[in-house]
Amino acid sequence: MRTAYLLIIVLLLALAGCGDDGDDATTAAAEAAGVPDVVSAVATQEAEGTWTFSVTVSSPYDSPERFADAWRVLDPEGNQLAERTLAHDHAGEQPFTRSLPNVSIPPNVERVTIEARDSRDGYGTGKSIEVRLTGGA
Repeated sequence: MRTAYLLIIVLLLALAGCGDDGDDATTAAAEAAGVPDVVSAVATQEAEGTWTFSVTVSSPYDSPERFADAWRVLDPEGNQLAERTLAHDHAGEQPFTRSLPNVSIPPNVERVTIEARDSRDGYGTGKSIEVRLTGGA
């Protein structure tokens, strides 16, 4: 009888722990794989012909140890046209938007891609956004 009670207690403890361990494991895996995503981007052509980009990035794992530390503008061939460096984490501000003015875009470029950089894993690991450039300041 005593063995049966012990077995029941062990089974209950094991079942109680499964949900918590699974959730913790899922959370840890999500944080480990977490990368910054570009969630929106707006390009505005200024009167002098340059562009201002306002980009919203989401990186919910941000901490002083690891964070979204930049975003960049790429032409259709993958050439970097501009980069906005982010000097610190944005743990208390998710998602966050930062702008970059005075970006020169060659006149034949009609679309650009915006991607974010992770301080640990670099560029190209998260969601990027393609922006169609339309003139008119």
